[in-house]
Amino acid sequence: MILVNAALVPVESPAVERGYLKIEGGKIAALGPMEELGPTAGEEVMDCSGLTVYPGFIDCHTHMGMWEDGLGFEGADGNEETDPATPQLRAIDAVNHRDRCFAEARAAGVTTVVTGPGSANCIGGQLCAVKTRMSRIDTGVLRQTAAMKFALGENPKTVYNDKEMAPITRMATAAIIREQLYKAQRYLEDRERAAEDEDFDEPDWDMKCEALLPLLKGEIGAHFHAHRADDIFTALRLAREFGLRPTIVHGTEGHLIAEALREEGAPVICGPLLCDRSKPELRNLTPKTPGVLAAVGVEVALCTDHPVIPIQYLPLEAGLAVREGMSREDALRAITLTPARICGLEGRVGSLAVGKDADLALFSGDPFSVYETPRHVFIDGEIVNNL
Repeated sequence: MILVNAALVPVESPAVERGYLKIEGGKIAALGPMEELGPTAGEEVMDCSGLTVYPGFIDCHTHMGMWEDGLGFEGADGNEETDPATPQLRAIDAVNHRDRCFAEARAAGVTTVVTGPGSANCIGGQLCAVKTRMSRIDTGVLRQTAAMKFALGENPKTVYNDKEMAPITRMATAAIIREQLYKAQRYLEDRERAAEDEDFDEPDWDMKCEALLPLLKGEIGAHFHAHRADDIFTALRLAREFGLRPTIVHGTEGHLIAEALREEGAPVICGPLLCDRSKPELRNLTPKTPGVLAAVGVEVALCTDHPVIPIQYLPLEAGLAVREGMSREDALRAITLTPARICGLEGRVGSLAVGKDADLALFSGDPFSVYETPRHVFIDGEIVNNL
């Protein structure tokens, strides 16, 4: 298919006022101004006059399919509250791909989500990146392990205080993370030594340590749930100690320490922005945070934390961030290219570029407006929502 007469917003290259985009085999095969389009005889052509083509939107912090819509305990599969350190848990084993919220995501132009465990545990488990259309979870996976989830602050304290077991302090939360990372580090060292020295025995197989090896090798990043400034600094301290690639999730008080975050070079996934101050560590919550951080050079993504805020309101969060001071360009990147880069998906999604997946959202108006929904949504080159 060739989309013609459309405005194109590639994100990582200049916008095209009137252009074309060619789809072949589910990928973007070519794009550019209309005058560069050659003969189209025999091609399926879609006239997109009056429409603007954006990359499909990405939410890189959700719990999609893990707290199922309209269900209670039966559909709550995001927190294994029996052990504060569970890196071996894989989100892919809990996601119900038939949850109707995936359809609501597609209808809003959200074509990729990163989903995973909640923040009950100090180490929650492995986040996965999936498309929002799939015949089964295995066919929708972009990256089975996109990051490792950690949590600091009130949530682990609250969960395990009620069980009268550690952690009930921030000290214990950090200590549990540190202990498990040290075990995994030693496990890796022993494995490497055994591979080089036939007289040195391999360590006993350990599922928790195995799960942390990609993290220690730098193959995936560490996503730290942290709201307060002190918890953010604890996350960065732990990351430096073990050579991890940290991303701060939520970063509610990020605007108070913006320069320090810029110096650290850690991305921040801000949000949800449309919620109340439901607990003490949210007392400094403000929708100005994304704009403040982006203005000083921090890499910022936006999230809904679905189901905290329903996934279909991701574009509205971008609009709110713009209203509160974030530039439109930064807000668009915050729901496209930046989340893709944070989770190692930029080779496939996040912008309009030759070779990337043809995940597209076509709007006739402002995508950040409460009055707008996409006219067409493509995933892997196929229309999945046609209004």
